This record gives sequence, structure tokens and C-alpha cells, in this order.
Amino acid sequence: MENKDELKEIVDGCIRGKRKYQKRLFERYYGKMMAVCYRYAKDQDEAQDIVQNGFIKVFKKLDVYNFEGSLEGWIRRIMVNTAIDQIRKNKRDPFLIEDEQRVQDAEEEIPFSVEEDEFYTKLKAETAIQAISELSPAYRMVFNMYVIEGFTHKEIADYLDISEGTSKSNLAKAKQKLRKQLTAQFAHLNENE
Repeated sequence: MENKDELKEIVDGCIRGKRKYQKRLFERYYGKMMAVCYRYAKDQDEAQDIVQNGFIKVFKKLDVYNFEGSLEGWIRRIMVNTAIDQIRKNKRDPFLIEDEQRVQDAEEEIPFSVEEDEFYTKLKAETAIQAISELSPAYRMVFNMYVIEGFTHKEIADYLDISEGTSKSNLAKAKQKLRKQLTAQFAHLNENE
């Protein structure tokens, strides 16, 4: 739980440009924000770049933070936006799937079975994060925004300037690819036992 008085002191110090407070804020949230950004990045170096750029934005915008919501949530939103901006910059149209016809065909989400749910809960977090990081940028972005960040398909579509159908399709395809990757990983682990 965040201590409001301590956070107010840190935020005020950062707004005044005091390096000691900037360092405290950075150290306090770096690990969590690195985990957020790594889900969107293709590798650790890109995730670190996103975190660095995100903290630059945080420090520039701290004067508008009003302490109504959690500071961590506010910083997290900036990191997600920074990650999305980075991906947009790196690739002209990363959110389009390869075949537009598949958008129409894949609008239904494929639910996980009970066995798959049990399987996924047994996996180590690192394995899941690695599998997510291997998704294409379009699939990874929609998967993270929908599953991890809790955006609706309409919000994702508005934010990424794609249709809701494309968002749903990308999520369905991401789940299919993750299912395939993780099932193969699970089979490999069972062979080694």
C-alpha cells in the first residue's frame, strides 16, 4: 500500500527537480514498470528503453498528478502508452493482421478449457512472459491491453486506431499461438520428468 505522505514528499521533490527524490521514485517503481514494459517489448533492451522514456514522461507530467488515484497506476498508464508509442514508431502498421479476411472469421474468442486453465496456472511466470514476448507486436499489444491491462475491445480499437473486429481477432490469434507454444513447452517438460 502506498503511503500518501511519503508519496507526496517524493512527488513534490521531483516537481522541484530534486535528484534525490527522482531517484527514490525511480527505484520504487522501476521493477514493476520494467515488468509492464517487458510484456510489450521484443527484448530486455527495448523494455529498458521504454522504461527510461516512460520515466522521462513521468517526471515531466508529475505536476498534473492529483493524488486521486494510485501513483503506481498513474505511472503504469504512462508506461503502457510509452510502449504503444514505441511500437508505433518502430513499425508503420503493426496492428494489422496478415489477412483481413481472417478478421471476419476470427471474431469469436476461443475459451480455454478447464485442463488448459489448470496447466497455465502451473507454469512459471517467466515461461509465460517469454511466450508473450515472442508474439508478433500486434498480437502482443492487444493481448497485454485486454488480458493484463483490462481494456475493452472498443477501447483498444479506439486507442490503436483499428476496428473492434481486428482487436478481437488479434486476441484470438494471440491465444491460439500462446496455447500452441505453451502446450509444446508443457509436453517438453513432461518428457524430461
